[in-house]
Amino acid sequence: MATTIVSKAYCSSSPVVLTVRKRPHVVNGGGFVVTNCRQIPVFRVDGCGILGKKGELLVRDEKGDALLLIRQQQGGIQALSIHRQWKGYSLDYEGMQRKVFSLKEPHSCFARNHAIRICTEPRLCMGTDWDFEVRGSFPERACTIIHNNGSIVAQVGENKEMKMSSSKDVYHVVMSPGIDQAFVVGVIAVLDNIYHESTRC
Repeated sequence: MATTIVSKAYCSSSPVVLTVRKRPHVVNGGGFVVTNCRQIPVFRVDGCGILGKKGELLVRDEKGDALLLIRQQQGGIQALSIHRQWKGYSLDYEGMQRKVFSLKEPHSCFARNHAIRICTEPRLCMGTDWDFEVRGSFPERACTIIHNNGSIVAQVGENKEMKMSSSKDVYHVVMSPGIDQAFVVGVIAVLDNIYHESTRC
């Protein structure tokens, strides 16, 4: 059964392996490109190097059309909280926004002790305060996105085919059947920004 969060068009009935390649800031403003097994681009993520605004990320589809806008919530009571939040909004062809997920980011001093949790809109798992959780180390390219029921949604790992064992600029994301790939790419975009990588200025 498909877990649709952004669009059912990005859900596959079989496992999918995507490759993430970071773009250098000095060449084209940073961010990253996501390709399929045939090395065809399927998603692109722009950060503040292109958008010119910190705390804002944009996931584009294979045609370059805006698909998912992600913003960091700023100010107010939120600033006093132990968590900072990111909110993801799907964009339709007219540019209308619909909130589809929120992600709690631990402050840096607590980042290694608290899991990163994600809630969807509408909620998938009633009776709990989260639907998905990121476990492991994204900077080490060894993390997993877990559903509230314990099933694995996606796994981020090093690209074993590349001969650059010390480089984290190219890595794999293995998606489970039925999961919304656009949603997972959006979560990875936030992780990239949290850990000061290609989408961060």
